[in-house]
Amino acid sequence: MAAGNVNPFNVSDSEEEAEQRQDGADTERSPSDEAQGHSLGPFSPPAYSEPAILLSSNRTSPSVDGIPASAAAVAGIGVGSAETRVSLDAIAAQLLRDQYILTALELHTELLEAGRELPRLRDYFSNPGNFERQSGTPPACKEQGVGPGGPLTAQVQDRKRRKREAHTRDRAGSISTLDSLDFARYSDDGNRESDERVAECENPSQERKNYKSSPEIQEPIRPLEKRALNFLVNEYLLKNEYKLTSITFSDENDDQDFELWDDVGLNIPKPPDLLHLYRNCGNSLTLHRDTVDVAVSVDPSDLPGDYFTQEPVQQTEAIQQQQQQQQEVVQELEYQISLLNSEKQSLAEQIKKLQSDIQALQRNVSSEPTTVVKSTPSKDPLCDKPHLDNGQYLDIRGVTETDGPLDANTTKTSTTTTTTTDCTESTTTATQPHNKLKSQSQQGKTAVKFDQPNRKLSPVFHQALLSFCRMSADSRLGSEVSRIADSEQSVMLMLGRCLPHIVPNVLLAKREELIPLILCTACLHPEPKERDQLLHILFNLIKRPDDEQRQMILTGCVAFARHVGPTRVEAELLPQCWEQINHKYPERRLLVAEACGALAPYLPKEIRSSLVLSMLQQMLAEDKADMVREAVVKSLGIIMGYIDDPDKYSQGFELMLLSLGDPSERVVSATHQVFIPAFAAWCTELGNLQSQLIPSLLTRIEKLLKQGEYGLDEHKLHMYLSALQSLIPSLFAVLLQNAPFTSRANLQGDVPPIEVTRFPRPASPLQDVATIVGSREQLAVLLQLYDHQLQHEGTTGWDSLLWVVNQFLPQLIEIVGRINVTSSTCVHEFSRFFWRLCRTFGKIFTNTKVKPQFQEILRLSEENVDASAGNGILTKATVPIYATGVLTCYNQEEDRKLLVGFLEDVMTTLSLSHAPLDSLKASFVELGANPAYHELLLTVLWYGVVHTSALVRCTAARMFELLVKGVNETLVAQRVVPALITLSSDPEISVRISTIPAFGTIMETVTQKELLERVKMQLASFLEDPQYQDQHSLHMEIIKTFGRVGPNAEPRFRDEFVLPHLHKLALCNNQQTVESKRIDIATQLFEAYSALSCCFISEELMVNHFLPGLRCLRTDMEQLSPEHEVILSSMIKECEIKVENKGIGEAQGSISIAASLVGEDAKTKFLSKMGQLTTSGAMLANVFQRKK
Repeated sequence: MAAGNVNPFNVSDSEEEAEQRQDGADTERSPSDEAQGHSLGPFSPPAYSEPAILLSSNRTSPSVDGIPASAAAVAGIGVGSAETRVSLDAIAAQLLRDQYILTALELHTELLEAGRELPRLRDYFSNPGNFERQSGTPPACKEQGVGPGGPLTAQVQDRKRRKREAHTRDRAGSISTLDSLDFARYSDDGNRESDERVAECENPSQERKNYKSSPEIQEPIRPLEKRALNFLVNEYLLKNEYKLTSITFSDENDDQDFELWDDVGLNIPKPPDLLHLYRNCGNSLTLHRDTVDVAVSVDPSDLPGDYFTQEPVQQTEAIQQQQQQQQEVVQELEYQISLLNSEKQSLAEQIKKLQSDIQALQRNVSSEPTTVVKSTPSKDPLCDKPHLDNGQYLDIRGVTETDGPLDANTTKTSTTTTTTTDCTESTTTATQPHNKLKSQSQQGKTAVKFDQPNRKLSPVFHQALLSFCRMSADSRLGSEVSRIADSEQSVMLMLGRCLPHIVPNVLLAKREELIPLILCTACLHPEPKERDQLLHILFNLIKRPDDEQRQMILTGCVAFARHVGPTRVEAELLPQCWEQINHKYPERRLLVAEACGALAPYLPKEIRSSLVLSMLQQMLAEDKADMVREAVVKSLGIIMGYIDDPDKYSQGFELMLLSLGDPSERVVSATHQVFIPAFAAWCTELGNLQSQLIPSLLTRIEKLLKQGEYGLDEHKLHMYLSALQSLIPSLFAVLLQNAPFTSRANLQGDVPPIEVTRFPRPASPLQDVATIVGSREQLAVLLQLYDHQLQHEGTTGWDSLLWVVNQFLPQLIEIVGRINVTSSTCVHEFSRFFWRLCRTFGKIFTNTKVKPQFQEILRLSEENVDASAGNGILTKATVPIYATGVLTCYNQEEDRKLLVGFLEDVMTTLSLSHAPLDSLKASFVELGANPAYHELLLTVLWYGVVHTSALVRCTAARMFELLVKGVNETLVAQRVVPALITLSSDPEISVRISTIPAFGTIMETVTQKELLERVKMQLASFLEDPQYQDQHSLHMEIIKTFGRVGPNAEPRFRDEFVLPHLHKLALCNNQQTVESKRIDIATQLFEAYSALSCCFISEELMVNHFLPGLRCLRTDMEQLSPEHEVILSSMIKECEIKVENKGIGEAQGSISIAASLVGEDAKTKFLSKMGQLTTSGAMLANVFQRKK
């Protein structure tokens, strides 16, 4: 068996390694192997092993001239002497017995080609059981993670490729089944290859699993395997445009969500697609293995004739493949070299620390015999693998009884309960538990002592006896378990190594439970790279974190920032945010936006105003998700609360305008709630709230009004005005803080509480004046002094208030006079602004500073109204804004009387001046939207009803039309209709005519029959009373009203009243002799008929009233307006076609009704027959049999 101890196919470049392998081969070979005639050695190739990569390519090609030692030995056996010739079967038996498997394989191949097959070799190589992994694993496997026979299998691949047809029974490749696929190798952690090594050496039956691909012993598919394959197959179908097949496949597997890998149930990352698995099923990157150069010789005469012509091509392909494999190996080796170098540095530092600890222990050692825990690897077979850790550990594998007696009182590691330190506390508080942990660990590692048995067994026997304890210390996890950290730093090092392996195996829904562990490790770990990796894990912990999970992560980030300080926050946390700024999931970008605001207080001020501000500005301008931009705006507001660089004011102003112009309401709301108050607070500190910020917005509004002469951009106007409205609380706070009485304000004594309705409800706590000032008590004191100052002491020396009174208010009133009074949106926006301004600054300020300025401009006299040009101040938007924005901000009796008087004066002045009523209408529309002012408006209108001037009564009658739409029917019945009936009997015909639009609006909106009948009677009196037959203006108003309210009025009113009277008016207009009146009536009739043509009109009305009216109108238009005549002709033709189609449809409908009745009868009979059946199939078939 001497030859068995030397493996010619595993020649090492180092003699020490060769000796190790010889020793390992001797120790690992089991007695059962010796007993078998053709048993496998430790280096026999398995039936299914991955092809190995040969590290050297210059000597691997088969050479005819080069004959290695093993081949020479075999040749020597074959040609020993001419007299005693040894049989080939004996040679084969000797090769198999001495484990020269590759040489036996070459011999078997050449004999096959020569047609001289040996049964011994055929039986051996065709038996898969000969190539399964044996229980004894050689040391080389433990060290390198290579399965037995791996290098040999790789070396014969080139030859087997040329002789594949002759080797169909030889099993040398790896056939992976689903249960042998290692999905974990595709995980995101960087220790994939070490895990593969561990898996290969720890699981001796792993290779046996690969044999399950044989059809004879196929195992049934497991549920998780089926779900995983279903997911990958569906993904393949979608990627390759098999959409219909994918839909069908999804329907057949409706219990599985094919859009979410986590639904599969495997707690591993998603593997690559099927194409990747197919291409790499046998070509995955192999591990580093010891390889040797092998060459075999064959007789050139035995080669085929064309062998030398095919050989160069095949060799070139083999060389290219080997070079590619070698490049991959080189890259992997370089990576491992870098890891080893970094590990070497950390080990050197650890050695220094250990030496200092040893010196300290030597000084403090007691007289009792103690044993210091060894840090060097022992000769225990269980721990022949060197430790690659950076910390101090109590190694349970290295303590043997040869170490001497140990003290049980010193290293008896007591269980200590360590209180988890909240990172949100200060640094001083956070380090106290660590000091306690250090003292405990120092006590635990001083000495150790165990009771020794009174036996005389040899240490070697004890070691051999203990070797039967089943401990797994050769894997990564076993290595961590077998050592116990004995210091705070080593605990952090252990957590840094283990957490990257723990996180991927925790359920997604529970991963936030790891946040405290990750954060504490990242805070205390000494290695920057490990800290960076842990923070990367923190930000990537959950694929799409929800609100609660994001809050947990942000809380952890803030705790980390408080613990480590601004320098590490900038160096370690901000890069993680920058990496995620363009992440494909909006939840991850949202986390970045929120983190920028949460970390703002803990960053260096230079970083706050530069890098973080730029990041948020980029996200605000480019991100497409509304919720992300909303979080960005809130974080920008937080940044504005900490920024102190005055040069960033202009950038902040542009960010405010950009946020206000965002298309999302969520972003705009966040701007008003957070950003603008924070920006205003900064401007207040800079002293430019009144000098720059507010004037800039006013200038933009004025510029917008100048550009909007032909069309105002109401969206931009709303944007600027809403920004001004959000600045009102900050402006009032500036007045209080810069007032002459501020120095006298103190909280001593009784302070009256602030009324609940004193201020408008703020949009957010940041717009609350009490929050801006400091406290509600402080605000109450300031308000008391403020009212006293305005009422008794005046505003002398109060610059901030004088700016509001002398510059801000006059400029606002001038802007109000330039907006379009017919724009209800603009009127409403400015009304709300003045209402909030007056309520914030108080009643005394409104009565003494605001109202006088408006009253000075709105001098209620006829001289102030230019009736000819219509451009007097009373016709501008100043009237509705003053009435609805200033006079309504307080609702006491005197305030209501002032409002009523102002509206009555405006109505009287405009009526007597024959001025446009747009400003009065705008006031009524704005006030009518609030039911609280309906009674007040009716009071104003009743004043107009009983006024002595017919012009005022006409105006009141027209205002009723605006008020009817918003007033409830009770007020309409009790107040509106009586007033209109009174006006309809007015001596002045113009007043009676003015009531017609209001009556029409009542017919359109009211549902009470009694009211409708009263209105109908009044309108009928206008149409049928002989005194109105020649009233051209009355007929014009009625026709216009019918065209407006007809489509929306009650159908009965339209059919019985509107259409017949329109027919009469059209017929009368044919007899009109005055051409101007005739064309006016015809034009109004055309508009009314065009509106009513869209309504449903019965055939009877169509024939009797609608069509005749249109024909009469066409007669007028033929003479007066030929272009209208063409349209009328087409309308008449369409109506006639409708009437004809209705007649045909009725005839067809009678036939279809009869047919449907017959069909319904048959259907009823059939269903009744079906209802009598039982579930018997025979009886169901009898139903459809013909009766005999």
